Amino acid sequence: MSANKSTSALFSFKDRRRHPHEPIRKEMSLFATLLSSLWDTLTSRHHSRDFIFAHAHYLRNRVLAVGLIFAVLSPLWVLVDGIMLPHEIQAYTQLGRLMMTLGFIGVLWLAWHSVDKIRRIRLSAGLLLALPAAFYALVLFLMPPGGSRELAGYSFIPFLLVATLSIFPFTLIESLLAGLAMLALLSFAQYVQGSWMTPQGLQEQWLLGTLLVVALTANHFQLGLLLRLYRQATHDALTGLLNRGALERRLAELARSGDEHTYSLLMMDIDHFKMVNDTHGHSVGDKVLREFARLLALQVRAGDCVARYGGEEFVVILLDTDRRNAALVAERVRAAIEQATLFDHDGNPVPVTTSVGVACHVRGEGTETTLKRADDSLYQAKESGRNRICINECA
Repeated sequence: MSANKSTSALFSFKDRRRHPHEPIRKEMSLFATLLSSLWDTLTSRHHSRDFIFAHAHYLRNRVLAVGLIFAVLSPLWVLVDGIMLPHEIQAYTQLGRLMMTLGFIGVLWLAWHSVDKIRRIRLSAGLLLALPAAFYALVLFLMPPGGSRELAGYSFIPFLLVATLSIFPFTLIESLLAGLAMLALLSFAQYVQGSWMTPQGLQEQWLLGTLLVVALTANHFQLGLLLRLYRQATHDALTGLLNRGALERRLAELARSGDEHTYSLLMMDIDHFKMVNDTHGHSVGDKVLREFARLLALQVRAGDCVARYGGEEFVVILLDTDRRNAALVAERVRAAIEQATLFDHDGNPVPVTTSVGVACHVRGEGTETTLKRADDSLYQAKESGRNRICINECA
């Protein structure tokens, strides 16, 4: 038993000497993962177009729910206005509250009619927070000197709005800007009340800052979770490209937009892929699929939709692209695949080529018809000898 322990210790020692930097690599990998997660939630600049639509849909649902609550509670607060505020400013504040309530109704209308309208959804979310902040600023502006006692029923508004930030899947920059605006509003309120830079005022600033940090943390985890769930639901696990379901949803969005966007479709598959699997094994086939997907994604723009349609078939949606430019992209893809050098597990070369069908969307045509024409073009390319592109003539 002693010999076994000594042998085990010796192998363990040798392993540590063979990989002295392994713990450092793991820590660096963990740090890189955390940094990437933070970067994903910092701004929406690097989000895919499809996730931006999914994110906007989720944000719209939150705006509708919170906006309904605010629209119902806002007119009920008139009773508090009548009790707390000086009589001479109540006519102005009642008008302001009426405008705020109508504003909430407008936010609900805007969000309800903003399916797939990303900018309008973001605008409605911003207005939802800006309206009560503007009303509080109006009360502060109208408050006569020495009226700080009457503000007791309204000083919670900046804290409420910062806490509300955690309900929405905002990016960190969006929440931070909103939180800084609430800190400025609180500073203005403290100036009116005479508590600016007093122990009580500093305590309130500290509390609001703490709430902002909590809201930012909630935004980070909420948006990060949305990203992970979206990737799992919409991306192919092997290639990392969009899956067929995500492609069909994107085509449905294009169908709803009518003729707002012109686009072309590329449909392609790997020539003689079954022979690759039979000759080299399925693990090499998976390797070929991953490399094919990587090369394909490099040949198109970041905003284009690239999806694995099924098996060895892939589809690309080229937005705002006519037939001529779509053909140029298709040829670039074909040449890149043909020139690539792929190897099996033993280092033997695996020749890979692709056939590509091209179809541009015709005004008034359904997306299913455009997809079928691209599929017909792919069939013609394969029947013509493979490793070529075939263009379906547009009407």
